[in-house]
Amino acid sequence: MAFDFSWLLWGLPIAFVLGWLASRYDLRQWRAERQQNPKAYFRGLDLLLSEQQDQAIDAFIEAVQNDPETSELHFALGNLFRRRGDYERAVRVHEHLLQRGDLGQKDLQRAQHALAQDFLKAGLLDRAEAALRKLEDSPYATEALLALLSIYERSRDWEHAAETAVRLETIGCGSFELRQAHYRCEQADLLRKQGSTVEALAMLEALVQRSPKSARAWISLADLRQSLGDTQGALQALHQLAAQVPQHLPLVAHSLAQWSKLGPQGQDTEQLLRDWREQHSPSLDVTQALALLQPDGAQARALYIEHLQREPSLVAAAFWLAGEHFGQPEEEKRVKQALERACEPLKRYRCAACGFEARQYFWQCPGCQSWDSYPPIRVEEL
Repeated sequence: MAFDFSWLLWGLPIAFVLGWLASRYDLRQWRAERQQNPKAYFRGLDLLLSEQQDQAIDAFIEAVQNDPETSELHFALGNLFRRRGDYERAVRVHEHLLQRGDLGQKDLQRAQHALAQDFLKAGLLDRAEAALRKLEDSPYATEALLALLSIYERSRDWEHAAETAVRLETIGCGSFELRQAHYRCEQADLLRKQGSTVEALAMLEALVQRSPKSARAWISLADLRQSLGDTQGALQALHQLAAQVPQHLPLVAHSLAQWSKLGPQGQDTEQLLRDWREQHSPSLDVTQALALLQPDGAQARALYIEHLQREPSLVAAAFWLAGEHFGQPEEEKRVKQALERACEPLKRYRCAACGFEARQYFWQCPGCQSWDSYPPIRVEEL
């Protein structure tokens, strides 16, 4: 049977017309989607700038649904979820990005970094640690190591914290010598609580040789020696602290005075404190320690007068008044109680980074977690 070529004459034009119509339809649909997607995106951006995060999230979800392959919208949506505190949805968004096979290496690393931030904000430190370790050979390596260091400090994993600090020094992030000294002091304190005082003592003695500018190392060594009955060794450690980091002497002035009274070192300590007072700004702790070494109350009160001559101080005035008697006993008691109450806030220490105040001195601020952010002087002396 012969083939009828007339069908080709009719079929080809019809197929061409149908193809052209289909392409026009697809083109109009693509244009409509492209127009709809930017509208949702810009609406979400406007709502975000207006601090309407819930409505902005809805707009970005609409934009993602219209164009599920757009990675930037996914990143924006995941970050919004995190800022809003919806960490579970943020994790799902970023895990979806990591599972996509069309993303380049740069976007995959960016998604991994965002996922680690989700876990950190959610307080899932073990999952955050695992996510951060995958960024060690990426452009986010420095940020990842710093975040890992924070995790190890929060979990009190001092050994891993020390290793991470060494790696940060290696890649040129500055010196972590004093922070590593804190880690060793924490480890020594743990050994001491466990009864391993010999190991703790050896660790601290090695530490002061390696990091002589660590005030905490000298103080920890002095406390441990004193607890073992080695008062002479404890005083030697505090004298070394005065030579290496004299600005921290006020922190141990009271201990110096008390321990010196147990042996023949009283005169040496008093001379050390007087020399320090001549070379530095007035310190209430140093003045109080010197007063403790005086043989009678009159000489002690004279030291507070000398302090007041150099610098007005309500606390020093209260210490001086504590040894004086005036008026009726009941009136005197009320006046001294009022002064003591007014002086309490002035005796605190204040973090230079966040302003957190505390009665005791902290090597790491409980508020902002900064190390060595507390000046070794009282609030009144700032």
